[in-house]
Amino acid sequence: MRLWKDRRRPMFEGSWGCSARCVKAIVEAVVRREQGEAQAGQSDGRHNHRVPLGLVLLAQGWITHPQLQHALAVQKREGTGRIGRWLMAECGLKEERVTRALSVQWGCPVLPMDGFDPAAMALAAPKFLIERLGIMPVRTAAGRILYLAFADRPDASAALAMGRMSGLTVESGLVGEAELKEARRRLFGCAFVEAVVEDVVDIDDLSSSIAATLSKLQPMASRLVRVHEFYWLRLWLERGAMGAGDGGIPTTGEDVADRIYSIGTGH
Repeated sequence: MRLWKDRRRPMFEGSWGCSARCVKAIVEAVVRREQGEAQAGQSDGRHNHRVPLGLVLLAQGWITHPQLQHALAVQKREGTGRIGRWLMAECGLKEERVTRALSVQWGCPVLPMDGFDPAAMALAAPKFLIERLGIMPVRTAAGRILYLAFADRPDASAALAMGRMSGLTVESGLVGEAELKEARRRLFGCAFVEAVVEDVVDIDDLSSSIAATLSKLQPMASRLVRVHEFYWLRLWLERGAMGAGDGGIPTTGEDVADRIYSIGTGH
């Protein structure tokens, strides 16, 4: 077994791998942890029992009972679309009120987009995950809080993963669909951390691929989080890459790399 002489790298989840075999053992333990935590929280923190959106809007006095009945009839006839969209299309309900009603339904705030810095937030998560999971990093506050926006309901699993990867407390909220679409347009025009997406056969293949990446790139720090069906590995290749950012969010994409793994999905 060939031992590495540099005790500063590769570092994974705060542990130094002394050799390729040692790295593989550390990786396997972390992958088992992520599997266990995902199985324990399969409900993903979402409400199983919530007041229907139409009733929330009725209670607020923003729609009438005939309007709700009409929108429900159109939804049933068309066989698609959320009730909020049909209320906007058929009854002239403003999107702002749909968003506010959703925030009541899910018990979370409507987030203002003031202070949104797309160049900084593009470095908070891979573009691939932002597109797939519908998350929108909005801003950080006091180097302690990361605000995360969603279109129609918060995603506790994504928020947990973002918090663990960044080291920040995540506050989730909702943003109107049109406003979120414009923010995504601005975000996707910025530079993201370089990412590689890889499909693996099974858990053993996942552990082997992560261990091989760590052994090859020899990062000064790295973390792994699971979010739904994806495993996200972020590597800080030099110590300065973790320097002045908020938590683990880098200030530039230099000397940082992302790997996203999915098991047998073909992403």
